Order: sequence, then C-alpha cells, then structure tokens
Amino acid sequence: MESNGNLSEIENQEHACLEDKEEKGLNKKELIEKLEQKERENKVLLSLSNSIASIRNKLDLFDVIDQKLKKLFDFDDFVICLINDDQQTHSAFIYNQKEDFLKTAGIAPASSEKYTLNDGMCRAMISSEKPIVFNVEAVLTWHDAPAWLGFWHNKGIKEMIGLKMVDRSSCIGFFYLYTKNTNSVSNVYFDLLHGISLQISVAISNIKANEKIEQQLQEINTYKQKLEDEKTYLQEEVLHKYNHSEIIGQSHSLKGVFHLIDHVASSDSTVLILGETGTGKELIARALHNASPRHKELMVKINCAALPPTLAESELFGHEKGSFTGATERRIGKFELAHNGTLFLDEIGELSLDLQVKLLRALQEKEIERIGGKTVIKTNVRIVAATNRNLLKEVEKGNFRSDLYYRINVFPISIPPLRERIDDIPYLVSHFIARISKKTGRQVNAISKSAVNKLMAYTWPGNIRELEHLIERSILLNQGNILKDIHLPKIDRTESVVNGTEQKIKTIHENERDHILSILKRCNGKISGIGGAAEVLNIPATTLNSKIKKFNIKREHMLNK
Repeated sequence: MESNGNLSEIENQEHACLEDKEEKGLNKKELIEKLEQKERENKVLLSLSNSIASIRNKLDLFDVIDQKLKKLFDFDDFVICLINDDQQTHSAFIYNQKEDFLKTAGIAPASSEKYTLNDGMCRAMISSEKPIVFNVEAVLTWHDAPAWLGFWHNKGIKEMIGLKMVDRSSCIGFFYLYTKNTNSVSNVYFDLLHGISLQISVAISNIKANEKIEQQLQEINTYKQKLEDEKTYLQEEVLHKYNHSEIIGQSHSLKGVFHLIDHVASSDSTVLILGETGTGKELIARALHNASPRHKELMVKINCAALPPTLAESELFGHEKGSFTGATERRIGKFELAHNGTLFLDEIGELSLDLQVKLLRALQEKEIERIGGKTVIKTNVRIVAATNRNLLKEVEKGNFRSDLYYRINVFPISIPPLRERIDDIPYLVSHFIARISKKTGRQVNAISKSAVNKLMAYTWPGNIRELEHLIERSILLNQGNILKDIHLPKIDRTESVVNGTEQKIKTIHENERDHILSILKRCNGKISGIGGAAEVLNIPATTLNSKIKKFNIKREHMLNK
C-alpha cells in the first residue's frame, strides 16, 4: 500500500509538472503575441510620425490618416473637429469633401458650420482621457445627442470611436472614427489611438502655423502690390497734378469756404463740391483730405468725365486677370487703392446711369467686387465728389439718379467763381508770376497797376485756370522785368432768357454799331439828305461818317441782301 501511495504521489507530481510546463508555454505565446502587437503599433506610430513631419496642409493629413490607419483599423470614414475661439462651439477641420459623400440627408460636415460643445458626446470625450466607443443608434435616443449624428446614421454608420485631441494639456478638438460594424476596435488599441491623437494634434498645430505663415505672406504680397500701385499713382499725380501748393486768397467768399472745410474735414461725411470749371475744386478736395484724420493715407482722384465707357467699371473697382479681353493682369481699382483714405470723384455728373447704380451700391454697402472676382472686398473710403453741373436739374431730366444725388449731397460746398472774388486776383497774380517765371526761366517779378486793373475788370469765364494760363502766355510774350501788357481774349457773354435759350450779351459799342447798320440798311446805304440815315438817327452826317469809320462798316455791309 505504501508503494502504491508513493506511486500515486509521483504521478501527481508529474501531472503538476506537465501543467506547469503547459502554462509557461501559453504565457510565453501570449508574451510573443503582445510583443508582436507592440511592434506593429510602434511601426504604425513611427510611420505616422515620419509622414506627419512633412505635412503642411489639410489634404495631406487626410490622405495619411485615410491610407495608413486603415491598415491597422477597420473604419469607413473619419472627421477631425477643432474647438473655435469662442470656446463654445466646434467646427469640422478635416473631413471627406467629395461631392457624392456630402449628398446624404442630414447635417453634413462643413468647416463653415459651428456645432455646440454642449452635447452628450462632447462632454463625455472632454472628461475622458481614453477613447470612447459610441453606439450610434443608442446615442440618437439621448436628449442631448448632437444634431449632426443623423447624417452618419443615414450613411449606415453603427459605431463611432471618439477621442479628444490635446495641445499643452488643453482640449483643442475631437477625432472621430466611423464604422459600419460593431466591436470594430478592441480596447487593447485604445492606448495606440491615444498616441495617434497626440501625433495628429502635432500635425494640426503645424498646419495651422503654416496657414498663418501663408496668410501673412499673402498679406505682405498684397501690401507690396498696393505700395507699388500707390507709387505708380503718386508718380502720375506728380506729372499731372494741378500745381498749387495752397489755396490763394483772402476774400470774404473764400473765407466762407474755409469755414465749411473746418467744420466737415474731421468727419467721414460725404462732401459734394459745386463750382464752375476752373474754380479749384480739386484744391478744396485736397484741403479737406489734408485736414482730415485720413491725411496720412492716399487721396485718389478719378475724373469721371475722362472714363472710357468700356473701362469705367474697371477703373473704379478693378478686375481680375482674364476677366475680359485685354485683362492680361490683375488691376486694383481706385476704390481699393483709396482704402482708409479719400476718393475724389471729379465731374461726377458725367457718370453713365449704369455706373451710377454700381457706385451707389459701393457707397451704401462699403464693399466692392473686382470684375471677374468671386470675393467681396470691404472698403473704408471717404468720398469727396465734385461737379460743375446743376445735379438737381440733371435728376429732373433723368440724367442723374436721385438716390445717388441724395447720397452724395450730404455736405455741399459751393466754390465762388473768380468774378465774385475779384479781391483775390492780385494775390493769385503774384503767386502765378513767381511760379511761372521760375518754370519758364523768365525774369518777371512784378506787374503794372494798369495790367492788374485790366485783369480785375475782366469777367473770367474760365476762372482761376484761365487766369493762370493767361499769365503764363503774357509772361512768355513780355519784354522786361515788369508785366505790363495783358492780352485778354474776346468772349461771347450770354444770359438766359425766358424760354431757356442762351443769348449773347452785347456791349454798348456793339449795340450802337448794330443799330447804325440796321438804319443804313433801311436807307439803302444813303447817309445824308432827306431820307438819309443821318436824318433818321437825328445826328449830323459828319458824325455818322465818323462812326461808320470807327465801326469799320463797309459799303457792302449797308446794302440789303
């Protein structure tokens, strides 16, 4: 019996020894499998790290995740969302943007849309350090289920794996994996997913930094282009500028204009400058700009009367390359060029009705679109307009839009014609003599009193511009240092009559000549004797002969034809 007992004990020991060997074999096998799994995970992470290191845009990151992670996990789609600056919402950052993908019913991913963080899924992911598996049908029964989840349910998605992405211990967004199967990802992969989310967070930081750099480079290029355009514009202004360094004059009417400029310059109100041709409307506009808070920016001038009809819109609003025949490069319009400055619309009454509509929209909306462009450009421009027309009459005639008229007629300033500021003529003459003498190299430094009196007696239909050109012509013809002779042009003065037509205003001498000539014609050229012109005019025949000679009336003029 003892030997049998010993045999039984030996058998038990051998059996225990076999079980121990089998257990150790199984542990070894599991250990190998774990090591192999870890090695695969490390390879995935390493491959992701290498790929992510070179990523510079969202499209590349989408491709890396779509291609490399699908080798390890069974999922159909994924979305990366980022928390917005308001810290209350999140938006899709990287997602499948194929048109057929987004056609499914429901709220499809869109970077332009904002979704609340106050839903059950977001709260669960923010509070968890590990990935969370969501059953789509179960989540849809929640009272706080996200509104966009129905889109994925309609696509046949049954399960979602969601995990938060962290940057500097702060949640910056969420990484969602979508699958049409259940139990598609074992929890043994959760640590790997967590590591992957950290890698993706790094990639997103790089992408956002790169986007910021590209945006800054684009802004630099935009400013560089604007500086080039401003430089070109200023060079053209130097060549074509009406060369007054200041407004000359001390008359009471001009001081009234200065008073109005002082009142409106500091505001952004639209100013309409009214005045005849040559009164210096551009100088008033420049004075307004120089006295305004915008004086450090450009005052851009555009002469509406000189705009070719086919290019008028392009001049004002610009165009993109290829937007029409001849548009070989992008052009910045005057509105964009005058951003934060002043836009001077000279001769605004000459704009076509079609362009008036577009100008009105730009003034009201404070935004423009280049021809051929797809983006709206915000503008901050102070408008100063000028015209020598009676715009209210043009509105009545249907030549000018009433809504545009009332939009620009906020603060009108009327510039007096030179004939109403005669006291300023001596100051203007002195200024022009000094400047023109220097320009032409003539040694003229004064003007005679008789010449000044002659200038002050003239009616100046061309105003200051006419005065400047007349002084220049007189200096070129002058002999000596003193300007003595002024050759004033003969002008046809007109006045309005009742029917609105224009009629020449005749001088006393012209009226006298015409009257004598009409009597001579009635008398068939007979001067003296009974029935002669002298008898009809009741003047001596000798006096009549003197006047005929004075007025250069010829025999052929006296005969009726």
